[in-house]
Amino acid sequence: MPDQAAVLASELASNIDKHARDGALYIQALPLGDGVEILAADRGPGMPELERCLADGYTTVGTLGAGLGAVSRIASDFTIRTRTGTGTYASARLVRPDQPGTAPQNAALTCLPADLEEHCGDAGAVMDTGTSRTAAVIDGLGHGHEAAEAAHSALRTFRTAAARSLPDILTAMHRTLRHTRGAAVGLLRLQGERAQYCAIGNIRAVALSPEGVHHRLTGQPGVVGWRMPTPTTHAFDLPAGTTALLHSDGIDARWTQDPALFVLRLPPPLLTAAVTHNHRNTRDDATVLAVRPPRRDQ
Repeated sequence: MPDQAAVLASELASNIDKHARDGALYIQALPLGDGVEILAADRGPGMPELERCLADGYTTVGTLGAGLGAVSRIASDFTIRTRTGTGTYASARLVRPDQPGTAPQNAALTCLPADLEEHCGDAGAVMDTGTSRTAAVIDGLGHGHEAAEAAHSALRTFRTAAARSLPDILTAMHRTLRHTRGAAVGLLRLQGERAQYCAIGNIRAVALSPEGVHHRLTGQPGVVGWRMPTPTTHAFDLPAGTTALLHSDGIDARWTQDPALFVLRLPPPLLTAAVTHNHRNTRDDATVLAVRPPRRDQ
């Protein structure tokens, strides 16, 4: 799998270099299952003939034209969207051969350290328990190694307590983080067409449909591990086709004020790439997590 991931990253990076501008690759572990995701994002000219670009042998620059066709064949799951004059977003996922069903799940995560930082003080995860899907975004206070330690301590607690109520999960994290820097934590639980949000600190949640932004929620003031108020839960509708999204304050919250319809209609993997690429504050750790309810056939 490492060799395949290297090929995917190389082909997607080459495509950006030849055809686009202001592009980036984001290489992340999948939030569900054992695998890796290579995300490509750019603000280039877009692809007016996307289907032709995906065919082997098609090229506009005199190369062999194997790039996107090779990516589509090698990846366990490949998703791409483009808009002329806006840019292109692509997601190539790889999973082990014994886990084919984990690649196309409607959950995605980007988690990046601040520029010049070796450690990321943010973390995120998704857990499926029964018919529910629970997601967490954690922002350890500050940056660097100690912030990362706090975030990953909270993440370990989340993984063991994910089936509990959202306030109970936060209470368990609070106990875990008492001797750390502490963290801001946002939790989402999706079940059917309903969602619950419970958060302490500046972890924001939004719900996006193909038509617009329907909810904007911010956590209660406080720090998990230090001064945490009694957590409260907010419930909201999540109709079919709606995506719930959590992000840390390394993402400019103003992105929800007037997002383009093209962005609103992106599937979760490409949505995280678009929000991260266009609205990230590079001086801060930044995390974006997008989820839809688990498929009923899972």
